[in-house]
Amino acid sequence: MSLPPSAGVIGWPVAHSKSPLIHRFWLAKLGIDGDYGRFAVAPERLGEAIRALPALGLRGVNVTVPHKVAVMAYLDHFDDLAAEIGAVNTVVVEDGRLVGFNTDGDGFHSALKSWRAEVEAANAGSHVHLIGTGGAAQAIAHGWGSEITVYGRDLAKAERLAVASGSAGDAVHFASLDDLQRPSSDNAPSPSDPAPNNRPARYLVVNATTLGMLGQPPLHIDLDRYPEDTMVYDIVYSPLETPLLAAARARGLRTIDGLSMLIGQASAAFELFFGAPAPREYDAELRTLLTA
Repeated sequence: MSLPPSAGVIGWPVAHSKSPLIHRFWLAKLGIDGDYGRFAVAPERLGEAIRALPALGLRGVNVTVPHKVAVMAYLDHFDDLAAEIGAVNTVVVEDGRLVGFNTDGDGFHSALKSWRAEVEAANAGSHVHLIGTGGAAQAIAHGWGSEITVYGRDLAKAERLAVASGSAGDAVHFASLDDLQRPSSDNAPSPSDPAPNNRPARYLVVNATTLGMLGQPPLHIDLDRYPEDTMVYDIVYSPLETPLLAAARARGLRTIDGLSMLIGQASAAFELFFGAPAPREYDAELRTLLTA
């Protein structure tokens, strides 16, 4: 007798995760008798938890902070994309083997389709200011294909991530997060240079850290240094209105919240777990559920 398909999410902490709401919503819409839970796993118990997935009868788990890089040491295999990125956010049990994938990049970029189209229509270049050096930042930076600056507390990590994200001909930079937090009036760097080939530049500022999450200190950066057409994207979704997004909206900048990436990456993971495409036609209803 086969058990109903089940999956989950692991992290430390994980109580804030909205992933169970998303996957259970899609399971119900598709009439699949399955479930999806959340599991708090301390870093020192990660190996035990991952290796127990087959015995627990789970199809797999999503992996959130702080485990996205560390989990790779306990897997039997990971796909080429996860290997290139150097981080895993989805583990699937395949014939008793633990296989890692990374769906963060797809989830992140799916929310930027209209912005990219605007940049292209304006014959502009794009400059990405990516804040963070962890697993999510690694997926976001991978193969970006334009100018990118990685900001972090650890300059060595920021440099490694910036270099790894670049392709031939791309401009990659790294800098201290302090540079963005100093007031622009204090002669801090200001993004005023044109894009390559002297095209106008469109800026995208991305928070790929946990700063601003419930229980964490806020991320404060000086947004006055950026042009009025800058887009600010915060992958934190709890709370949905982070201090960074509130400051961006007060400045009149456009914003993208963390639910966009969360739903996008969950969609790819759902199909890996349950063998059916997520019913994305219900996204509006899902967003209402997640923000209630």
